[in-house]
Amino acid sequence: MRLLSSLTTLALATSVIGSSWFSKAAYNKWHETELERWLSDHDVPYPTPSDRKDLENLIQKNWDSYAVSPYKNWDSDKLSAYLKQKGIETKEGAEASKDSLLTQVQNSWYETEDTAQNAWASARDWILDSWTDSQLKAFADKHGIPVPQPRKRDTLLQKARSSYDTVAKKLGETASYPGNWLYETWSESDLKEWLDTNGFPAPQPSSRDKLIASVRRNSRLAYLRAQDQAAAASASANAAYASLTDKIIDAWGESQLKEFADKNGIPVPQGSKVNELRALVRKHRAQILGDSASASAASAFGAATSNANNQYAKATDSASLAAQEAFNSAVGTWTESRLKAYLDARGVPVPHGSKTDELRALVRKNSHKAASGYSAWTWDDLSTENLKDYLKSSGDTTAQSVANKAGATRDDLVLAAQSAYASASSAGGDSYASVTSYLTKATDAAKQNAFDTWSESELKSYLDSYGIPVPQGSKLNELRAYARKQYTYFKYGTSGPAETAFAKLSEAVKDGYQWVLDQVIGGSEAAKKKAQDTKAEL
Repeated sequence: MRLLSSLTTLALATSVIGSSWFSKAAYNKWHETELERWLSDHDVPYPTPSDRKDLENLIQKNWDSYAVSPYKNWDSDKLSAYLKQKGIETKEGAEASKDSLLTQVQNSWYETEDTAQNAWASARDWILDSWTDSQLKAFADKHGIPVPQPRKRDTLLQKARSSYDTVAKKLGETASYPGNWLYETWSESDLKEWLDTNGFPAPQPSSRDKLIASVRRNSRLAYLRAQDQAAAASASANAAYASLTDKIIDAWGESQLKEFADKNGIPVPQGSKVNELRALVRKHRAQILGDSASASAASAFGAATSNANNQYAKATDSASLAAQEAFNSAVGTWTESRLKAYLDARGVPVPHGSKTDELRALVRKNSHKAASGYSAWTWDDLSTENLKDYLKSSGDTTAQSVANKAGATRDDLVLAAQSAYASASSAGGDSYASVTSYLTKATDAAKQNAFDTWSESELKSYLDSYGIPVPQGSKLNELRAYARKQYTYFKYGTSGPAETAFAKLSEAVKDGYQWVLDQVIGGSEAAKKKAQDTKAEL
């Protein structure tokens, strides 16, 4: 009888779930301005004036396609790209229909429908996670949120989240589907950077309101992607170290140890001896696996990750973290000429006859090294207008003739600028001072509008110099995002200034990782002492 009752209850629940979920939908509790804002953000037309019921009915019709299963609006190429990113093989030819791709994506989506339904019931729990440390600090300062020193990421996030509703109420604003108040401290370049960093094209033509709408609309997907990518990187790092036994480490020679360190982003001090290399590798293995000398720190590590809301799952490679992992991945595609240029810009000598793999190893070894002031390569990411302006004002007759030449390509202008720079650098004095003065002004402007004026062919040529294949059908904004990404890797390596998109991407992960690492180290010491006490008792 009890079984029959349970089955009956289950059947009733199943039969009504389709109609009852709506009554529990997050937006049922939203203010009318939030309902209108959501519809506007997703380009769903609604009549004005409208009563609440009309607005809710419109959202109900579109909620699944935008909030729960956004991939249903994707084309086949985007569906295939998602599956490739997840490491899932897709069928070829006629079998690769959009319906089959949709099914595969649905089966491997980031979150369940229930989780997606509940996400917008408490936006404060995740909407700030894709912000950088500097953006969180600005938010705290703007709204007088006290944050204890040192201002670490986990503390900033916790304080911002706990004050989120209070700030909205103080401003007389809504917080469930937040308005522009949430992004008051963001500049338009911040908004564009966020979209570029997270792989979303900026709206064209763009305005501040449209940029905010795009950031707000895509924040949930960006959060889910970041979690998934970081978890995959973490799993990859675990796999690499899990198979590394003490016997293997002891059997390796100096070259093998250095190769492993290079591939896994382990910084090796110059002049390290073989035994020191072995100790270094073991240290990083212990950190990534939570394996202390007493082999008892695993429990402490588990507790630390739990308390940090699974921050470890957001960490990437062992010691290099997000920045090193992303940089290493990018360098893996660069051409030989681009690798040499990176080293040249930092004054790193390139051994004669170096092979591509050796160049990559050398670039990774110098990933933290800052570019040595200006160099010939400073010119290769300036706009056509900047290049022509410089050549015309350079006082170099040959350079001026190239600038005035009809049909001169951007590559022609870059070569002329590099040549003029080399001449001025050799001459020194006023000639060189004039060059550096111009570069200072030009590069400051480029930080704000890099690649905005470039044509499609110029962007493709620039990406080609890195060996980056351009996906077929890429839009102009996507090409600009690809170009900015490589430009930042090339210019800053893994030590970019706080205002660069790359640095912002890395800082979002590294501080969370460091928090867990601190807990692990503390836990390891406690575990080690416990193990010693236990041994003494035996």
